[in-house]
Amino acid sequence: MQKKTTDKEKKEPEKADEEKDGQRPLILFEGAGKIYRTGQIVYEALHDVNLEIMEGELVVILGPSGAGKSTLLNLLGGLDGATSGKIFFGGEEITAFDDVRLGKFRAHDVGIIFQFYNLVPTLTAYENVDLMQDLGVEIMDPLEALRMVGLEDRKDNFPSQMSGGQQQRVSIARAIAKKPRLLLCDEPTGALDTNTGREVLKLLQDQSRVHGQTVVMVTHNSLFAEIADKVVMVKNGTVVDVKINESPKDAEEINW
Repeated sequence: MQKKTTDKEKKEPEKADEEKDGQRPLILFEGAGKIYRTGQIVYEALHDVNLEIMEGELVVILGPSGAGKSTLLNLLGGLDGATSGKIFFGGEEITAFDDVRLGKFRAHDVGIIFQFYNLVPTLTAYENVDLMQDLGVEIMDPLEALRMVGLEDRKDNFPSQMSGGQQQRVSIARAIAKKPRLLLCDEPTGALDTNTGREVLKLLQDQSRVHGQTVVMVTHNSLFAEIADKVVMVKNGTVVDVKINESPKDAEEINW
């Protein structure tokens, strides 16, 4: 038993970037946990999380409310720091990053899509995408990003002039404009009807299948597991099961 522990401790960060079955692990969690403290109150949101996500995978994280899904997503994107364990991204230990390095990681490598779009209401679709330049990163032509989500003809529209589905597609264009290696989605269809939600799922699936981005989606909808390459089940603050989907469905096939 001691030998096993010692081998794990000797594992170098670069090992996390070795190829496995023809793919590169992009993300590796090793015993990661997160504790929140407010005065005398201590809340353990996550504990003992071990998880591997491969480059280019579409991953769906499922679990009941309060299970720790959003906290896990925040740790994945460097939006919050782990209080125990280690997290690697592309072979680098992000849990060892200082604030400056962590900020660069979030700006360059992570794109985030929220449930309620988070668009600036006084900016057009084009300007909302172009806003990514303020992060100090090189982005693709905003019009090209809008074209990828089928909205180049709405480039001059303000959010109030677009439907919920169109606004969500603008938020996707904004996230992919900087060509991040990791695309995080927090209930991306939660505010949409079924048909519009299916269109958004298709866009996200294409980011993985066509463009090779790693896409991680938190959702309460278990049907979305059918389009995923990997399904991560979270319960009581930890990962309780990971399933590989050998034959993911196309997003257009999903009905809910």
